[in-house]
Amino acid sequence: MDYRTPLSRAKGLGSAKSGTGHWWMQRITAAALVPLTFWLIKFLGLSMTAPYQQTLDWLVSPVNTICIIAWIIAAFYHAALGLQVVIEDYIAAEGPKIISIWAVNLAFLFLALTALLAVFRVVSIG
Repeated sequence: MDYRTPLSRAKGLGSAKSGTGHWWMQRITAAALVPLTFWLIKFLGLSMTAPYQQTLDWLVSPVNTICIIAWIIAAFYHAALGLQVVIEDYIAAEGPKIISIWAVNLAFLFLALTALLAVFRVVSIG
């Protein structure tokens, strides 16, 4: 039994069909960030207290490099998902909402690529 009106059926209104996937990705990235943050804290602590070469040697290690890269990807993706929800909740007009979501996604993509490029450059030096 369908309780939607003919107009809502014609417009395709109803279940978003992607909300569950969005929700799950927020939870997965949040769960991934918990252990990965320990690597980030270790890296930040090392970079503030240890000599440059020791920090570089730590970061060049494949496990540490992969964990820092995974943290960057998970953190920026999680932030983009979270801000998308905030924008969807608080911007009513459809045009500004879509533009804001695109702008946030592009900004986080640019920031993530910049951070990844920085890690790759540091790793290539070491």
